[in-house]
Amino acid sequence: MSNWYPEIMYEEVEEGLSSKIPFIMVPPDEVMPSFLFIFESRETGEFEPGMDGEDLPVSELDLHQYASMAILKNQLNPADFDKVRDALGLEPLASAAAKGAKITSRVKETLGVEPPPEYEHGSD
Repeated sequence: MSNWYPEIMYEEVEEGLSSKIPFIMVPPDEVMPSFLFIFESRETGEFEPGMDGEDLPVSELDLHQYASMAILKNQLNPADFDKVRDALGLEPLASAAAKGAKITSRVKETLGVEPPPEYEHGSD
């Protein structure tokens, strides 16, 4: 069993590879986790004495779980996957994909990039 634990990292500049979207550097012999457990930590506004008598803020922890949407998409039928998306406040996949295709088309048009003639929306 591996001793590797995923570490969520951030770039500090907009122009970076991930554009300030958090990322996990996965070693070559590991795989991206299919789900993550993350604690939400919030200060309560209360304090307790520290080792030297100083006031330390009291925090509450709430455990959250995050799953890979790619795995859910591959394992669920389209209707159930859209139920998951809806529960998360997202549009159905077909609607979101159509909007994404329009954005991509406008970007390509702006950049003067033409799709190949055999290109068909939704093909693999």
